[in-house]
Amino acid sequence: MKRWILTALCLLVILAVLDVASGQRWWRRSDPRNGVPTWDLHPTMPRDVFTFVRVRYTSAGRGWGAGWDTDHPDAELNLAHRLHEMTSISTYPNDLPLELTDPRLTEYPFIYMVEPGSLYLYENEAVALRNYLLNGGFLMVDDFWGDYEWGNFHDEFIGKVFPDRQLVDLSPDHPIFNIIFPIPDQRQIPNIRRGWESQFDGVTWEYERGPGTKEPHYRGLFDDNGRLMAVICHNTDLGDGWEREGENEYYFREFSEKIAYPLGINILFYAMTH
Repeated sequence: MKRWILTALCLLVILAVLDVASGQRWWRRSDPRNGVPTWDLHPTMPRDVFTFVRVRYTSAGRGWGAGWDTDHPDAELNLAHRLHEMTSISTYPNDLPLELTDPRLTEYPFIYMVEPGSLYLYENEAVALRNYLLNGGFLMVDDFWGDYEWGNFHDEFIGKVFPDRQLVDLSPDHPIFNIIFPIPDQRQIPNIRRGWESQFDGVTWEYERGPGTKEPHYRGLFDDNGRLMAVICHNTDLGDGWEREGENEYYFREFSEKIAYPLGINILFYAMTH
């Protein structure tokens, strides 16, 4: 009898978990925006807006289904909403992933690449990215950690796209750190789990991703005229700060509100005005 009761209780727990999960999946399908409000575009100039474009790329050993879509689409939907809400920038309210070889890429001055630690660029993609940046486009790279992931990204981006150039560390007085919102230091933005735990242990770096994760780095790539073509955010995760803003009060207050949104808006504004 005791064994039967225990078995029944276990089944009830499993069914309850499945029911919750099913409900969450149904809710997600019924609201693909995850609660982010939308807004109407100007009826006579619907294309006269800033559009957040995410790069869809191949990951070595991971394929099309991983890496590029981390935090997608919640990160860009939340950021677009904040841009629409907090600034005078007219903003496209939806997400737009594009491949580097998509002919539409040249219509958008800003592109975002996330988790490039296992990035693999084909030759035509490297050529397309180089042409895009040299012709006035801007790239933001985010959320990759440690020496190994940095090495892979450097080999793919610098080795294949810009072997004639070098990345340089951006100084704390660079305009991206103060053009709209003053950011007093180059702080690190962790993922939400590490961010919540940091209030107890002070650790904000993803040490499980190998050596070289402790210090955040913000590096830039410049053209021959000194124009900043790319910002590389290494050992930090702005995307999680945008995506996870409503999930934990401490994380929102300490990382989303203080760093991720201000720095993201600074980078976007700088890119669009330079």
